[in-house]
Amino acid sequence: MAKVLDFFKDSYSEVTEKVTWPTWSQLQNSAVIVLVASVIIALLIFVMDKASSNVLELIYGVAS
Repeated sequence: MAKVLDFFKDSYSEVTEKVTWPTWSQLQNSAVIVLVASVIIALLIFVMDKASSNVLELIYGVAS
């Protein structure tokens, strides 16, 4: 049981003293970058989905 308590004490000490946390502005900048990247990836997937859908409709239209 002592080892478990030591682990939690050491973990708390590391999080409060050794970890460098980002500033609020750094956090906002990172959030904006993630948001923009997510929108770009979503748009790319949307375009690829529409293109493949159109190609398959063309193929099925010719086949039937």
